[in-house]
Amino acid sequence: MSGKIMILGACGQIGTELTLRLRKIHGTDQVIACDIKQGNKELMESGPFEIVNALDADELEHTISKHEVSELYHLVAMLSATAEQMPLKGWDLNMKSLLIALELAKDKKISKLFWPSSMGAFGPSSPKQNTPQHCVMEPTTVYGISKLAGEHWCQYYHDKYGVDVRSIRYPGIISYKTLPGGGTTDYAVDIYFKALSDGKYTSFLDKDTTLPMMYMDDAVRATIELMDAASEKLRIRTSYNLAAMSFNPEEVTKSIQKILPDFTIDYNPDFRQDIADTWPQSIDDSFAKEDWGWNPEFDLDQMTNTMITSIKK
Repeated sequence: MSGKIMILGACGQIGTELTLRLRKIHGTDQVIACDIKQGNKELMESGPFEIVNALDADELEHTISKHEVSELYHLVAMLSATAEQMPLKGWDLNMKSLLIALELAKDKKISKLFWPSSMGAFGPSSPKQNTPQHCVMEPTTVYGISKLAGEHWCQYYHDKYGVDVRSIRYPGIISYKTLPGGGTTDYAVDIYFKALSDGKYTSFLDKDTTLPMMYMDDAVRATIELMDAASEKLRIRTSYNLAAMSFNPEEVTKSIQKILPDFTIDYNPDFRQDIADTWPQSIDDSFAKEDWGWNPEFDLDQMTNTMITSIKK
């Protein structure tokens, strides 16, 4: 790697842990964390940090030039549940910030760009089981619409201008270090905290709502492995399907009860149920496995053990 790495949206759920992992691999000063606000103590003390507005093209270009950045991980987004409350603001943040980054890559200000898509790009007409890489995609949320449009902008800039842009359709991501930021799969993080603090949890999704999920360590590793893969091996320039496990609130409850037998759950579905009902229940990620050797390491019980042990600490 010739230049430095920048993480835009470094204080978010994925950004925090991706930044820390990349600093372990490449060295503290090689990874520049950027966000519109400061992050947690561990992130802020681990290396260089800049306040950057992802919607300000000049500010972003200046920061990239100042630090001699060659790789940009663009993680800025308004997530599914939040974007449904502020649709135009969600669209503007998600799309304008991506186009600014793609233009910088087109103009050779950076050599490689990562941008995350989501299983939210699928919709109610997509196959629910083993959702394939290529299928009908008709999202019904602002978040999903912006992610699907973003995927096609990535493909366009790759085909038209040779931009080396790479992307993953993340499933629900579960982690203990940073609280989630307004997604529909957030229950699967919150449930572990409430299991330890309250011994009970009220789920905003119904008990049999099965969704694809992934432990953060796997998500971070997948992201870095994709960015490290040889460009000529990558067949997908929209966004790669990625999978690890699928479960519903009842199944994660049973997993927690193996460690905390008195834990209880009840159900009070809200508007996020309608979003979840449009998403896949399981995902076919064979392209990622074939093209860059993707393979998940965590299953549900391993993740539950790690989450509860880590939150206790």
